[in-house]
Amino acid sequence: METTFSYQKKRCQFGRQCLFSDKGPDLIDDYPGHTQWMKDFILRDPVDKSTQNAPMQSKHCVNTFRAEFSTSSMNHVEGGWPKDINIQDEEATKRYRRKIEKDDAFNPTIFQLAKTMENCILQNNAINIYQQYFDDVEPAPLIEPSSARIVSVFQDQCPVKRPISHISWSPDNGTKLAMSHCNLTYQAVPKPNESSHSYIWEMENPNTPYLVLKPESPCACLEYNPKDGNLLISGQLDGRVVIWDIRRGSDPVDHSQIEVSHRYPVLNALWITSKSGCEFFSAAPDGKIIWWDMRKLNEPLEVLIVDLVEDRLQCLSNALGVSALEYEASIPTRFMIGCENGQIYSGNRKGKSTMEKLNVKFDAHLGPVLALQRNTAYLKNFLSIGDWTARVWAEDCRESSIMWTSYHKTMLTDGAWSPTRFSVFFTAREDGIMDIWDILQQQKRSVCCIKVCDVSLKCLRCHEMGRLLAVSNSAGSTYLVELSENLTTSTRNEKTLLNAMFERENKREKILEARNREIRLKLQQQQMTEQTAEGGEKRLMNRADDDFEAKWITPEVKQAEEEYMKIVNEELKKRNLKEKEN
Repeated sequence: METTFSYQKKRCQFGRQCLFSDKGPDLIDDYPGHTQWMKDFILRDPVDKSTQNAPMQSKHCVNTFRAEFSTSSMNHVEGGWPKDINIQDEEATKRYRRKIEKDDAFNPTIFQLAKTMENCILQNNAINIYQQYFDDVEPAPLIEPSSARIVSVFQDQCPVKRPISHISWSPDNGTKLAMSHCNLTYQAVPKPNESSHSYIWEMENPNTPYLVLKPESPCACLEYNPKDGNLLISGQLDGRVVIWDIRRGSDPVDHSQIEVSHRYPVLNALWITSKSGCEFFSAAPDGKIIWWDMRKLNEPLEVLIVDLVEDRLQCLSNALGVSALEYEASIPTRFMIGCENGQIYSGNRKGKSTMEKLNVKFDAHLGPVLALQRNTAYLKNFLSIGDWTARVWAEDCRESSIMWTSYHKTMLTDGAWSPTRFSVFFTAREDGIMDIWDILQQQKRSVCCIKVCDVSLKCLRCHEMGRLLAVSNSAGSTYLVELSENLTTSTRNEKTLLNAMFERENKREKILEARNREIRLKLQQQQMTEQTAEGGEKRLMNRADDDFEAKWITPEVKQAEEEYMKIVNEELKKRNLKEKEN
């Protein structure tokens, strides 16, 4: 094998001929010497240095033997069946599988084969990175921090900014927002140029309202019909209820008569499930709950006065004011109310009397109950907002809530469950902060806290898809808040874990309630025993006094006491006369 190679090149490839001429030197630059540097100079001897005037070039070749490979495959989809089993018969194959699985040697055989299979799998390092090997496996949830951001702001179009008292999402995938503007301050004097208008906004256009509602009196609440996105109901500041139809413009379609309406502002009005789809009910602080039919508002269907004393007649002056209302469409006859004294009542419309209709009571808060909502997945558990706390209740435990937040420095104004993430709920505070709670992660503090504005928050409503949240304040602005994905998407085991948590807390509260009952019974028995003992001692003392008077107090002693008291009284009269004369 030759190891040399000759390079050949033509003269024309060397370039133009180099011509030299005689010329004197040109000074390009001058570097004068430095005496100080000369002292630091070190002479290196010897010095070795090699140079090459052209780059080195080489060429070689190596001949190798090429290996030839072939690809083959094997189908093991229906292998290993006995001859008497027809693989096309589904029932026969199922019976054979059950027979094999019940065999005692099945599990040890599988464990033994698994080790061999694992070794074969680990040896196969050639993996196609574009092939989906695990399509049937659910992806693991990404661990991301809980966050929220404001994506849009809807502002009051009136020059005088009014608080927003209620928000409602439209049923057509939540593309519109209905907001009622009303100042609910007691005996508030209307300001000049203050309007009574409320607005319907499109979510994609925060600059101009989709429709302006023009009622005679400001709307205290406004609610969409869950089956028809063109119909709305509103509770007015003067106590009436009003029907709206978007297709007919800004004016109301119909309203109730003032004689049969509420005496106070209607704070809550909700649609109920009915055959006609036209029924709803309303509640107000005057203590009345009224059921209506939108086709005839001249007369209510039913009136319930929240007077819960059995021995007296139902009187509106003795009724408890209703500050919150809750209704679940899947339980048509059941409803819940929150009262101004902090109590919650679970009601059934089928009851005959008031006590039968409102037969379950919860002592919830120190002040008015501002919000009530059942959990979307677990209807027996509901959330209540009042004073400085938010509480989670179970219908089985009436004496105490199963979970609660710590007391905040500022009062809470509203709260709601997430419709897609069942362990998450939201609370709004007077200092403009919205808290996001996840009871599966932690219960002592919120998982996320966002400063929405500098004024008090009034109302919040969650979108049916769970990703957006509408939060309003007392300055007439509504903020559209977008939540992170981990706050809206449920994991596979979340519902199981939440159910186990609710059951555990419910059981714990029942044990505590039973223990408290035992302690109360023991205290009552002790009091009765003490009262009985005190009564016996008093009877013995009375007997001793009677015996002493019968033995020692004679008629002469009684006469002497009477004469003594007579002299004392006469002396007192004389002194009083002298003082008057002086």
